[in-house]
Amino acid sequence: QVQLVESGGGLAQAGDSLTLSCAASGRSFSRYAMGWFRQTPGKEREFVATITQYGGRMYSTDSESNRFTISRDNAKNTVYLQMNSLKPEDTGVYYCAADPSGLGLRRLETYNYWGQGTQVTVSS
Repeated sequence: QVQLVESGGGLAQAGDSLTLSCAASGRSFSRYAMGWFRQTPGKEREFVATITQYGGRMYSTDSESNRFTISRDNAKNTVYLQMNSLKPEDTGVYYCAADPSGLGLRRLETYNYWGQGTQVTVSS
């Protein structure tokens, strides 16, 4: 069983930066792929970024790949999402998720464990 706790969300203005953190419990963190997803009211949860057990990274869009950086610190059982040049459309609840297969795919169903989410609100 893995427990995930996100932190680092909050209010920001367009152009600001925020770094989200996700602390994981358990001994197998280094073998998991870790993902970040975003959900806004009335919409389905959507993929933002993922990092495989080997450090391979994938982002949802080119815009996010240019502005966001996902990273992990296996010694701290923590995954991060650094978000630069924030835009109002980045607003949403950001969820951290763990994929025991280590593959780090875009599909929500491949992630077995989810955090409670952290709210990010970006004003223009």
